[in-house]
Amino acid sequence: MSVSTDILLDRRRLKRRIVIWRTFAIISILLLVLAIVGSGGRFENLPLTSHVARLNVVGVIVSDTRVHEALADVADDPLAQALIVRIDSPGGTFVGGEALFLALRRVAEQKPVVAVMDTLATSAGYMVAIAADRIVAHEGSVTGSIGVIMQTADITALLEKLGVTTEAIKSGPLKAVPSPLEPLTDDVRRVTQDVIAEMHDMFVDLVAERRGLEKPTALRLADGRIYTGRGAMGKGLVDEIGGEPEARSWLQDEHGIPLELPLRDVEIGSPAEKLLPKAFAWITRAVLPERHTLDGLISLWQPGHMNN
Repeated sequence: MSVSTDILLDRRRLKRRIVIWRTFAIISILLLVLAIVGSGGRFENLPLTSHVARLNVVGVIVSDTRVHEALADVADDPLAQALIVRIDSPGGTFVGGEALFLALRRVAEQKPVVAVMDTLATSAGYMVAIAADRIVAHEGSVTGSIGVIMQTADITALLEKLGVTTEAIKSGPLKAVPSPLEPLTDDVRRVTQDVIAEMHDMFVDLVAERRGLEKPTALRLADGRIYTGRGAMGKGLVDEIGGEPEARSWLQDEHGIPLELPLRDVEIGSPAEKLLPKAFAWITRAVLPERHTLDGLISLWQPGHMNN
């Protein structure tokens, strides 16, 4: 048997051992995750300290009961001295913003809440911000866009050119409208506008109440336009220019909450829900090279290698 053959056999034995140990590690991790899930996904007896909680509101806002439950836990947690809400969102559904607004107000009944605007805090993002006791924005933050919108399209002319006709059999002329498959009638436009106006009025009432503005002033500001953080401060829509340090300083000055307290992000969902995808990601990396886990054509820059 040649030396090269011996080396090849040794490598194969080594690979088999590695596969065995990886398989053992994978099974152990899965058993651990299953045990956590079976126990309700809670880690007990962790060392806990007083802290300032932080909720990150990022992306499109929708109604999420997991977020509401996590905020209820913050409200009841005696170790959470305050809540900072970091917002980087263009808005979302009206109900999503309203539900998060109410959840934050329930927290504010127990402890101070400060909103910090990042790049965007518009529409429902601003609705979330006004739930806080204080709003801090960067000069270049984009906020405002206070209003409600519903969009539709009329493709009936296009379908007619294609020789396609549609027909809806429904209980009344205002059922399931506006619809892209029906021309927008005056009645449909009027009814839809009434709904939009009602929801807009609710939004304006929240702004007037939370920002201490007269209703006519709030209406004038709520014409859908956007504001910079600096412009919003000049109009009473935010309280201070700055970021998280300014929020922490306000909490210390107004509520005696020390700057030295650690920040702790509000965890959405149970620990098991967060651990499971991380475990599978680790398992995938352990078994397969990372480049083999990418779907489709790959254009990947690797430092230290020549790129073709």
